[in-house]
Amino acid sequence: MPQQSELMDKAEDVADQILRKSKHVLPHLARFCLISTFLEDGLRMYSQWGEQRDYMNASWGCGYFLASLFVLVNLLGQLVGCVMVLSRQKVPIACGLLFFIIALQTIAYSILWDLRFLLRNLALAGGVLLLLAEDRTEGRSLFAGLPSLGENNPKQYMQLSGRILLVLMFLTLLRFEVDFLLLVQNLVGTALIVLIAIGFKTKLSALVLVVWLTGLNMYFNAWWNIPDYKPMRDFLKYDFFQTLSVIGGLLLVVAYGPGGVSMDEHKKKW
Repeated sequence: MPQQSELMDKAEDVADQILRKSKHVLPHLARFCLISTFLEDGLRMYSQWGEQRDYMNASWGCGYFLASLFVLVNLLGQLVGCVMVLSRQKVPIACGLLFFIIALQTIAYSILWDLRFLLRNLALAGGVLLLLAEDRTEGRSLFAGLPSLGENNPKQYMQLSGRILLVLMFLTLLRFEVDFLLLVQNLVGTALIVLIAIGFKTKLSALVLVVWLTGLNMYFNAWWNIPDYKPMRDFLKYDFFQTLSVIGGLLLVVAYGPGGVSMDEHKKKW
């Protein structure tokens, strides 16, 4: 046990060094990764306008006008929301736009009835929630010299909800096959996700999971290796950018910590 504790402490020291050296870059990288799936989908709405309109018309029988309106709302909502997040302008409004797009697509694409895609959309919502919590953190830092009534409770619970929703993304990556390596991957990944959810050794766990998810994403969702004419390319691209967005959410956890509702925070008071 003492050896394990020493190893964990050394790993945390390494993680802290990485964070100190990247503290000015990490939040920007996290935001970009987080909004990447919205950015890609908004650009796809533009490049595949006709196909998206025809798909919605065929699925819902709503006519070309409403189908075109759906594509336009998705295009503008996602691209405008992404620009606002990246430029740090009216972030709460930008997050509201992105939440609306997630809800709209969940209904329009019948994601409610597909558990895997529903979990991924909820994980995406968790990432946007962390963006909102980050904005509240920055807002409070502007008044750092003024008296405070304590921790910002809405921000705490946003961070907690965001962490828990990010956990859902991992559930979609579990593969229940009789294979020793897969079993090890599932056990290690589950342990990391539980630590992030309860907020214990959170930054280290999130950093390890970021590295692991990035490797899995590059290996399993290598859409650039698939020819343009194959439908599998679009499916892999969708999975790639959705996973990248969850990685962005985890990077926000790495950059700003788990928040007040966590074991890490309570340990400071012990």
